[in-house]
Amino acid sequence: MPRIDTIPLTDLIDTFEIRAGMEPAGDAYGGLVPVFFRLESAMDHFHGSSYVMRQKAPVLACSCGVMGCWLLLTRITLTGHLVVWDRFEQPHRTTRDYTALGPFLFDRDQYDTALQELDAAISANE
Repeated sequence: MPRIDTIPLTDLIDTFEIRAGMEPAGDAYGGLVPVFFRLESAMDHFHGSSYVMRQKAPVLACSCGVMGCWLLLTRITLTGHLVVWDRFEQPHRTTRDYTALGPFLFDRDQYDTALQELDAAISANE
């Protein structure tokens, strides 16, 4: 589960969608479950090099675990010292406006370390 300053992204998106009056909202999202969403590499995916839709990468899936059911996309941009997540989108509700969500900035070294740990955890569970 992605976290922004220790807060699960699911909590942030639930709060955002509820405050924006979006329906449905709340408890709709879950993490990307490796059994349902085969990542060759978390590093590649969360660096944006495995973009799936609209030049954006899924960062959350449906709470049922199936990515195609209800997902949240974001653009991932890498710079020398930062990783930026912005331009969030819910592809099943294209009229929703996520402009005020983010951008989220991550320290590149911390981000890459977390992805290496995620790759190791996924490999250990296969």
